Amino acid sequence: MSETKITVVYDNPTDPEAFETAYGEEQLEAARKIPGHTRFEASKVWPKEDGSPTPAYRMIDLYYPDYDAACLAVTTPEAGAFFQAMGQLSTGGVRVLMSDVDVPRD
Repeated sequence: MSETKITVVYDNPTDPEAFETAYGEEQLEAARKIPGHTRFEASKVWPKEDGSPTPAYRMIDLYYPDYDAACLAVTTPEAGAFFQAMGQLSTGGVRVLMSDVDVPRD
């Protein structure tokens, strides 16, 4: 049985300092409150060596036991609060993906 992963990809914000100031409380803490995930990851994209813009800025991954659990999680009030804050914070754009994790963890 495979897991389902919800990935939030934040594009480069118009004001990185303002983004970082709000990110911890408005996104990380809100994402942790979304029920049902079995694993949570947050990451920041390394800057490019030549100084050109990165293809993304930050990511949050929420893992669920299956597709149905992930679909149920995004209908909760906690997810609603997270997505509302995400829309306000994501001045450079944002993408949300739901994917099947087809390589099992060890």
